[in-house]
Amino acid sequence: MPKMKSHSGAKKRFKTTGTGKLMHRQAGLGHLNEHKSSRRKRNLKGNVVVADMEAKKARKLLGKHKGR
Repeated sequence: MPKMKSHSGAKKRFKTTGTGKLMHRQAGLGHLNEHKSSRRKRNLKGNVVVADMEAKKARKLLGKHKGR
């Protein structure tokens, strides 16, 4: 039986940390930024840890659901 392929969309959206947590980019900065405050835009920058229930689904898409 062939190996399972990891979801190519998930590969682009999630990164795994050294401790095994999943990180993702925050939503809300793609467009229509003109009317958002600088503070709001600044706080949306950077990556954040994926919530536990979502991480379980994302890990399965990435093919890393064994052992967790």
